[in-house]
Amino acid sequence: MPQQKDIVKIAIQMPGAYPQLIQLDQKKPLTAVIKEVCDKWNLPGPDNYALQYADGIQTYITESNRLDIKNGSILRLTKAPGRCAEDLYKGIQSSDSGVRCDSLKLLANVSTDVTFAQEFINRDGHSLLVKIVEDAHEAPLIMTHTLTAFMELMDHGIVSWENLSSVFIKKIAGFVNAKVQDTSIQQVSLAILESMVLSSNSLFNEVKQEITLERLISHLQVTNQQLQTKAMALLMAMLLAAGEADRQNIIHSSSSVGDEMAHYLYVLQMVRLNHLEARMRTPLDSYNQEQRDMLHGLRQAAFEMESESGLSNERRRSLCAKEFKKLGFSNNSNPGQDLSRCPPGLLALDTMAYFASRYPDAYSRFVLENSSREDKHECPFARSSIQLTLILCEILRIGEPPSETGSDYHPIFFAQDRLLEELFCICIQLLNKTWKEMRATQEDFDKVMQVVREQITRTLSSKPTSLELFKNKVNALNYSEILKLRQTERLHQEETLAPPVLELKERLKPELLELIRQQRLNRLSHGTLFRKISSRRRQDKLWYCRLSPNHKVLHYGDVEEETETPSIEALQEKIPVADIKNVVTGKDCPHMKENKGKQNKEVLDLAFSITYDVEEYSLNFIASSRTDFCLWTDGLSVLLGKEMSSESMRSELEILLSMEIKLRLLDLENVPIPDTAPPIPKAPSNFNFCYDFSQAEQ
Repeated sequence: MPQQKDIVKIAIQMPGAYPQLIQLDQKKPLTAVIKEVCDKWNLPGPDNYALQYADGIQTYITESNRLDIKNGSILRLTKAPGRCAEDLYKGIQSSDSGVRCDSLKLLANVSTDVTFAQEFINRDGHSLLVKIVEDAHEAPLIMTHTLTAFMELMDHGIVSWENLSSVFIKKIAGFVNAKVQDTSIQQVSLAILESMVLSSNSLFNEVKQEITLERLISHLQVTNQQLQTKAMALLMAMLLAAGEADRQNIIHSSSSVGDEMAHYLYVLQMVRLNHLEARMRTPLDSYNQEQRDMLHGLRQAAFEMESESGLSNERRRSLCAKEFKKLGFSNNSNPGQDLSRCPPGLLALDTMAYFASRYPDAYSRFVLENSSREDKHECPFARSSIQLTLILCEILRIGEPPSETGSDYHPIFFAQDRLLEELFCICIQLLNKTWKEMRATQEDFDKVMQVVREQITRTLSSKPTSLELFKNKVNALNYSEILKLRQTERLHQEETLAPPVLELKERLKPELLELIRQQRLNRLSHGTLFRKISSRRRQDKLWYCRLSPNHKVLHYGDVEEETETPSIEALQEKIPVADIKNVVTGKDCPHMKENKGKQNKEVLDLAFSITYDVEEYSLNFIASSRTDFCLWTDGLSVLLGKEMSSESMRSELEILLSMEIKLRLLDLENVPIPDTAPPIPKAPSNFNFCYDFSQAEQ
């Protein structure tokens, strides 16, 4: 008795007969199954029959793919692949043009199946198609079916493209070059030439000799979008297959043709992106049921739904608001308000919905991963998606009219029908990765988005030709690589500065470093709230630490959560600065060594300690953010007479140096600079001039 999992319940159809409902035993040979089906319909010769799917792609069922059959599948009893191949082989040689046309049309349809293709090629049927093309005596419709069938057969990789004759290649190229030709023939001919070019360098050289660049460009100027796309695909294939010298010859065979080609590629890209403009400039309509369904679909796809039917309206609204907040919407009670900004408008909703439906696992992982983080460290999916969609619109220049002289196009655009959506799916995952690399908090949102924009623009500037290539390059360009590139470019800029400017920069550094030191000490004097790590599952205790105004004593002590900045008198414990011996960070901290193996990387990166009294005692800190960590470690270094070394200090120094140099280089001759600040004007009688950004523009 076969196990239940080996039994599949299916229906089998045959024209002129009632369907059979059978239980297919997957362990029984397929020939035995077909024989049983034929016996029920009293059909002789079961070897002449086969099963294939009745719906969708009508693939033949074989021993190798039969396990893909699902419960409820509908199959059809049809001619065996060998018998079908034999009949079509004879049909395309018929003296009756109608029979030849019908046979070639059917051949073009069934050749998509690899099982049939193998049978037809075994009879040397592909050579028969080649001969029809070489003779070129058939009517346009028959020739279209012939070329389509040939392309489908060759796509399986059973026969090498290298076996094609020069006569055949010249005929196909002739169809493309002809000024008066059936567009269907030209479309499939362009596709055949593209496959030739991509298959081998020798075939590329032959095609290059037959197809002129001017003719390909002429196909870009027609109104038939399919013909444009096929011509573009061949053009990109030739550029990919060409070596550096050949590529230059193709593009710059004459400067005017090269410029014209780039311009047409640019214009075609801009025109084909125009259909996104309407969605980009349309805000979400809260009364539109379809849009509301899309919005709630995001929520439902991210979280397991508890039954809402038995919930009160208030409870249902509360649940929805909670889940929309986890999704990263700013207005969780009315998330549609987040999509009122135009651009990106409804386009942001489209990209989010595409990501959720196209890559559900990645979508769920993004949302649930960030839902489990602390509130300040979570990367808000909705807010990030809206901003990312806007960035992509700006990079791809969606909504801008084509420039008369523009030529900056993206080759990747012509390899993907839904480029914006697919780019979004790659980049939203990149954003989450970059967020983690930067250890970002909600306050760092704009900074992260700037880095992501830079990652995308730098990668696109390298002209990737496929989404896979773009994905690999953009993920390799991580945050540390961006910092290295920025540093390299900054050094290069410094090298190009005139010697007096470099000298000025060196003279300004001590003054600005002293300014940063004072800021750090002032920050320590103001004090900071820290948390203690507790091994128990309860809220961590809080304590406060601050430096005395004379910078000689550190005061600290436990505080309540709601306590504002405590006075120095309220902090009972103190450590003289003179007793501090050293400052250690990360895994070298005593409290990290004690809990070795229990602390995650995030906590390690925020931990620091000061040792005092001959290093026998220590005061242990865990900063609430990377900013606080940098401020305190820098400030403590200043107190100990050491150099500041944090990345925050280096960034601030560069900003101050840049600003100060620009100010010093301004032409301020005859411009009076007051010694005192001008008086602050009186407050206005009312503040009605302020604009409420929470309300959508009407």
